[in-house]
Amino acid sequence: MANINLLPWRDEYRAEKQKEFFTVIAVVCATAALAVYIWISIINGAIDSQNERNTMLKKEIAVLNKQVREIQKLKKRRAELLARMEVIQGLQGERPVIVRYFDELVRAVPEGVYLKSLERSGNRITITGVTESNVRVSAFMRNLDDSEWFGSPNLRSVKAAPKFGKSASEFTMHFATTKPKKDKQKKKS
Repeated sequence: MANINLLPWRDEYRAEKQKEFFTVIAVVCATAALAVYIWISIINGAIDSQNERNTMLKKEIAVLNKQVREIQKLKKRRAELLARMEVIQGLQGERPVIVRYFDELVRAVPEGVYLKSLERSGNRITITGVTESNVRVSAFMRNLDDSEWFGSPNLRSVKAAPKFGKSASEFTMHFATTKPKKDKQKKKS
């Protein structure tokens, strides 16, 4: 049998396999580096995109906050205007009532009673007047008590007033104003 030396062939084969191994490792490392680079680029792109969206959202939020402040100012102004309208409507609604108070007061004053002053504070009216006799003041108080527009007359003082006549008296009276209920007004009409 002949002697064949396989060592050089094995060395060559081993060197070729090592070369292949290092080539595969280099390709894998290059591929891994490329994959990492692509991954980092994608992540950085996503971060940049999100930062752009955040910036846009901050700008939009600032615009919306400004609009919210304007809306709040408008709501405040609207509430003020509504309050003014309610006051005006209340005053306009009270105008005929005040006329009605005066009309009822004139109807309640009996003959021989003269009014000197009339003062209203809230729903209380204070009257100062002169009467020919105390009986007429009593009639005046009954008329006020019977009226749907007035109630609880209270005589504060009665003083003799000879400068207006022999049996004349000055008086001060308080009474409350009321509004008749709708049913009574409809029945009266």
